[in-house]
Amino acid sequence: MSSNHQEIYLDHAATTYLDPRVKSAMDLYWEEEFGNPSSLYRTGRRAKDALDGARASVARMLNAKPDEIIFTGGGTEAINLAIFGGAHFYSNILKNVGMSRGHLITSKIEHHAVLRSCEALEKEGFEVTYLNVDENGLVNPEDVKRALRPDTILVSVMYANNEIGTIEPIEEIAQIIREYREEKRKLVAEGDKNVHERLPLFHTDACQAAGALDVNVQKLGVDLLAFNGSKMYGPKGVGCLYVRRGVQLKPLIYGGGQERGMRSGTENVPGIIGFAKAFEIAHEEKEKENKRLTKLRDYFISELQTRIPKVVLNGHPTRRLPNNVNVSVLDIEGEAVILHLDSYGIAISTGSACTSESLDPSHVILALGRPYEYAHSSLRFTLGRRTTKEDLDYVLEVLPEIVEKLRRISPVRMETGQTTVSHPEAFAGQGSKVKVGGKTYK
Repeated sequence: MSSNHQEIYLDHAATTYLDPRVKSAMDLYWEEEFGNPSSLYRTGRRAKDALDGARASVARMLNAKPDEIIFTGGGTEAINLAIFGGAHFYSNILKNVGMSRGHLITSKIEHHAVLRSCEALEKEGFEVTYLNVDENGLVNPEDVKRALRPDTILVSVMYANNEIGTIEPIEEIAQIIREYREEKRKLVAEGDKNVHERLPLFHTDACQAAGALDVNVQKLGVDLLAFNGSKMYGPKGVGCLYVRRGVQLKPLIYGGGQERGMRSGTENVPGIIGFAKAFEIAHEEKEKENKRLTKLRDYFISELQTRIPKVVLNGHPTRRLPNNVNVSVLDIEGEAVILHLDSYGIAISTGSACTSESLDPSHVILALGRPYEYAHSSLRFTLGRRTTKEDLDYVLEVLPEIVEKLRRISPVRMETGQTTVSHPEAFAGQGSKVKVGGKTYK
């Protein structure tokens, strides 16, 4: 690593640093205002006032009501509460009117917090439809429409993908769900309308989107929206679930009944204060910051494809998060590039940070219809508030040489647009079929 060049962090989709303004907002609540918001005496009441203020602030930026905001211990918990809470509460009601355990719809490119939750529900007897996406990672709203059933409890489609940055058509999907509810409501008995007019629920994972995109829940048309602080320069271990009035969930955590009984446990007041402050800053600055990041993003994509042969962009070319660059650099292993870049003080990832220790290929890249080698060679660069053009130029200076070195020793040779792999036997047992030269490998 060049001794006169500081470390360059390009993995903001994994986590962000704590904004100093957020830290300042939190400082008072560690030692001085340390009260339990459930306590009746003065110290507790001050903590509750601060908590209520944070809740009102978050609600205002979501165009929601304060009692629709549930604070959690992170984005994963918020997602789990939405999916398990909705499925378990409404499945009991469906059984009472003679229906099956229940049905859920999601996409094949969701974060594992969604996919693993759905897999767990399948083991309980729920049915789940996993929707395909197109080559850019977009869910087709018409596919959602075709998958809807009378026993569908919940649809979960992420707002923006954490690996490839593609922004999904949430408003269009919400409109389809509203129309389906209305048609179903006309067909059911009067006594069942109070249930059926709310089903299916529509949940979106907005963890990557909340700091950059419009999260007006009335405009989006969602019933449940989950996001967290650590992706928008707030504290780790704090999240939020928006729950539209009238929607009922079965809690995951029982105890003292905090957060309207949906998330018991003494509230993390400093964390929640920081979460609200981070969201406020992101909300106020996103228009200006998005323009800056989009310009850097497009410059970086163009230069990567100009300076390095056989670089393929993953995700939608324009309908993507302003800070996301995900490419497959063919004929190399992504993990090897990460280690080489790390020696130069550059931090990036191959995909979702939550699964970065796994050597399995990205489920998101495979869902685009790309071969395994595209998935294994994917690199994710996610820019942030401190990222400069000089940072990107430094990456562009060292990366071509790294790629050239790795390609010299690589046994893999791919061409852009290729839909088969060079050494399919290496991927045997990974759950897909690959056909090469008339022979099929599993």
